Order: sequence, then C-alpha cells, then structure tokens
Amino acid sequence: MNGYHGRFLKVDLSELKTKDMPLFEDDLRKFIGGATLAAKLIYDHVEKDMDPLGPESPLVFSTGPFTGTSIPMVSRYAVSGISPLTGYWGEATSGGEFPFRLKGSGYDGIFITGRADHPVYLYIDNGSVQIKDASHLWGKDIYETQKIIKGVLEKSGLSVACIGTAGERQIRYAGIMNDKGRAAGRCGLGALMGSKNLKAVAVAGKRKPDLTNRKKVKELAKEVLAAISGSFGAVALREYGTLFYMDFGMSLGDAPAKYFSKSVFPAEKVTGQALRQAYTVENYACPGCPIGCGREVKNFRKDLDSVDGPEFETANALGPLCMNIDLDSIIRANHLCNAHGLDTISAGVSIAYAMYLYENGVLTRDEAGMEIKWGDGNTVVKLVEMIINQEGIGKLLSQGTLRMAQELGRDVGEAAQVKGLEIPMHDCRAFHGLAVSYATGPRGACHLKGDYYNVDIGIAVPEFNIMPGNRLSSENKAENAAKYQSLRDLYDALTLCKFAPFSVTQISQLLNSITGWDVSPADLLVAGDRSINIKRAISNKLGLTREEDRLPKICLKALKEGSTAGKVPDMGLLLKDYYDFRQWDWETGKPSKEKLIELGLNPVAEDLYPK
Repeated sequence: MNGYHGRFLKVDLSELKTKDMPLFEDDLRKFIGGATLAAKLIYDHVEKDMDPLGPESPLVFSTGPFTGTSIPMVSRYAVSGISPLTGYWGEATSGGEFPFRLKGSGYDGIFITGRADHPVYLYIDNGSVQIKDASHLWGKDIYETQKIIKGVLEKSGLSVACIGTAGERQIRYAGIMNDKGRAAGRCGLGALMGSKNLKAVAVAGKRKPDLTNRKKVKELAKEVLAAISGSFGAVALREYGTLFYMDFGMSLGDAPAKYFSKSVFPAEKVTGQALRQAYTVENYACPGCPIGCGREVKNFRKDLDSVDGPEFETANALGPLCMNIDLDSIIRANHLCNAHGLDTISAGVSIAYAMYLYENGVLTRDEAGMEIKWGDGNTVVKLVEMIINQEGIGKLLSQGTLRMAQELGRDVGEAAQVKGLEIPMHDCRAFHGLAVSYATGPRGACHLKGDYYNVDIGIAVPEFNIMPGNRLSSENKAENAAKYQSLRDLYDALTLCKFAPFSVTQISQLLNSITGWDVSPADLLVAGDRSINIKRAISNKLGLTREEDRLPKICLKALKEGSTAGKVPDMGLLLKDYYDFRQWDWETGKPSKEKLIELGLNPVAEDLYPK
C-alpha cells in the first residue's frame, strides 16, 4: 500500500489500551484518506440518538496519501466525529507541522473511543505509544500545554495538538489547536476531545511510506510548485494573508456585516494592508508550503510579545459582522479564542446575534448584565471572555445561534446557521452556487467544502466542465456547485490545502505516482461523490432530513446596498436541481439506494433502505 503505513492506532481511553488497526487497500482506493476514510471508519459506530459527547462516540485524527511527501501544500490533517454543536457529521482540518509528524509517527491516523477517568494525553513516537497523565495540564491554555509537553518529553521534531479550557468545559464550538495557533476549529470537536478527558496528542517520528514512483512525484511536485509561484492568489496570500480579501470581498457583497444585514462598511480599516500598517506582522508557512499565509503580530503588548493571526474569517466575524472595525480588539478577541481553543467563526456569529437581539430589545441590559452595542470592540472581547469562562450571558452565547434562538423563543430563521453550524464569512447572496453548497454541505454551512465563489471569480475546472458564470444567477448553477463540492471534499481526503492551485489532472497524476493506482480525473469525481454521500448517510442515520437543507431567513433577505442589492438566490430551484443531480430522495433527504450502490456503498444502501 504505497503512500500509506497501512494502519491506524486504535485507542480505548476507558480501558487505557491501544492496538494497531489495519487498513485494507479496497477501502483506501474507495475512501483515500483524511476525513473521507474517517467517515468510513466511523460509519459503523453511528446509531440514532447517539450522544456526541458519550464515551462510545469516536474521535478520529487522520492524514492522507499526500501527507508527508515532497508535494507542496500537503501538511494537512483532518479531525472527525459526530459534532457536539450540530449532532450530525462533523469534521475540521488544520495545517502546521502536526500532520507531517502524525504521518511520521508510523500511523495514518488515530481512532479514539472511550473516556479516561482522569485527564490524559497520547504520545506517539515512531510507532511507540504511551498514554500519559495530563492532570497537571488540565486548565492550561493551548500555548502553555504545548510548551509544557515539549519541555517534559524533550523530543526533537515533536508536534502537539491539544484543547484549551473551551474543550475541557465542552463548549459546543470548541476547537483543537496545534503548532501554536493553528486550528481545527469548526464543529466543536474540541468538546468531543474534552469529553474523553483527552488533553493532547503529541506525535513525533520520521517514518515515511514507500512511494510507487518517487522520481515522478518529485517531477510533478516541481511542476505544481511553478503553478503556485506564478499565481496571483499566492502572491496576495504571501503579502497579506487571507485578510487580503476583505475589501475585495466587500466590493462583491461577500463580506457580511452587522449580522448579515449589511454589505457595506469601512473595509479599509480591517484589511491585510491595514494590519501591516498598524503592527509589526510576520508570516509563517506550513512545512512544504511556498506561500506562508499565516500571520503573526509581533510586539502586540507587553504581556503578549507574539500573537497568531487574525485571518479573514476571524477578522470579519469578530469585526464587521459586529460592526467592529477596531483591529486591536479583533486581535485580542482572536488571541483569547486561540489560547482557549474556541472556533472564531461560531463565536463571532453568536456575539453578532446577541448584538442584533440587544438592538431589537429581546436582550435587555439587565438580562445581559451589560450593554451589547454594535461596534464596541471592548464588548466583543468581554463577551469572548464570558463565553470561555461560562459566565452570565456568555453561557447562552456558548450554545451557538440555533440554541440561542430556541432558548429565547425566537424564530430560528434569524439564527445564522445551517444544521446548527454558524454561517462563515462569505455571503450566499453574492454567489448563488455558494448558497446551495451552504444548504447541503456535509457538515453544515462551510466556505471550504463548497467555496464556489472561487469559480465565479474566474477559477475553472475544465476536467469537470465547471466554468465561471453569472454569480448572481441561480439558473443552471446547482450541478456545477455539486461537482465542485465533491472536488473540494476530496482535498480533505488526500490531504491537500484548499489554496493549492492544482488541476484535477495533476491531482490524479500525483495520486497515481504515489500509490501505483490508475485513477483518472473522472474517477476522482466519483471518489468525491462517494465522500459526500457517506457523510450524508451518517447524518441521515442521526436523523437528518431534507427540511434541514435550508438557509436562514436572515441570510436570504435582499439587501438595499452594495453589489448584491435586491438579489437573493432561488433556493427552491437550486435545491431541486441539486437533489436531481445528486440522486437524493426529495421526501427523505437520503441518497437514493441506486446512487449508493452505484458508488459502491452497498452496506450503506442496505442500512438506509432495510428490506
């Protein structure tokens, strides 16, 4: 099995036991790796009404066949499980050194069940595994945790993924952090990790699987490196990080403000350029990446010499979405989220919702214990602190917008979420292909699984006949959005950074050179479809129906300003066309039995359609 070690580490924390879990080539050919292979492994453990935070709920760390190779932009890993925030399929990805170190440890991934009776952490080094006491780490932030573990183990090349106090307190949108402030942020998988009393995973090693044609891999790596170096996106990301998009996004109506009710704001105050002008900013890169989109603010304050970020999603969520254009408060709030392991998107959207409710008199000053006014950066920071500490109104905000609306007796249509996952910082009114991707995404509203804005601003996928079109039209959009969604899902199986400007042909050539398989671009689309459908089936088993494939009213109300004024996606048309193309059942929301069998998911077909 070239490109793979051929095994996962299986961990039972209740028994504090570990063993090797073999992988089979037929499964790898079908599910490849990363989050897709995790879905295959998790599927049989899923039962209706399953408690995402119960001991039996699996947590999976996984890499793919690209991880650890000389291909640029492949130091990614996926974390998967049942989301404590949504109750459905959940996954998150992150970069940094951890993915290479995990693969180098001698395993393709880790499959974790059970719950330790006290805090522990895993230590894996070149195939050797230890479960170590973490009682002294409980209550530490993620920076302290990483530093202490590295100091104790004294192992060169060690990387640590861990939770902060948000994960320990099982806040529903807690994330998992690695290599300082790199985040597997979405879906609350840090809470799942915390529910297992698992504080951290420390990995080290230099084991590399065999490659079928190492020379060809190196040749192709040089080819794609040239494509990266010559792309405009690479230059912009290197200079300003993802924050380069803020003013461009606003001009497209794609940077939401004032809780999705505005699209025009002083964007120049919160751009990558503004960050550089106001602070000393350095960039950093994942191993093997020629771009370096990561930001680090130096000499921020006397007690904070170095601060990670902020990137676009964070700056928009804690900034303009709350009508806050004060970079200082955005950086402070982001640092708190990072240090304690909190998803900045869900946190920012929940805070913006609180400001919306306060403005509309639903939350009073007495009920909130403070004023919650638009644009107050200090209030944003204070609310992040209250969420982390589970104090006052912060406890409500830590539940996410859907539960906030339900608890306050509000119309859930004003909760900016899909299936419980808060909407990210790309506005579906600006790109109608994005709208249907949000509504149907495997983990809820996701700007990475169906980032169709890339297509309609000029990035074609000729192998799948996906071409740029009218971004404000819903006609003939759903099929291409579905195909692009499948392609992007495949990136998290390989694993490959979403910023990698590789063609589908190059991806198939790379995969074949690593594994010795004969995978065509068309085969990759089938693999992406299979990935989307098995994740959908997991959520179907957990109770998901078509009724939850919808966007909230707050994000579908036509705006009166900006380039999207008066325009909203036709969700009825988009969803019908999408379902027809996917061959999903309109009544139940399940993939059809015929489609599942066509994709080789026969056991899933038997499960969803019992005789």
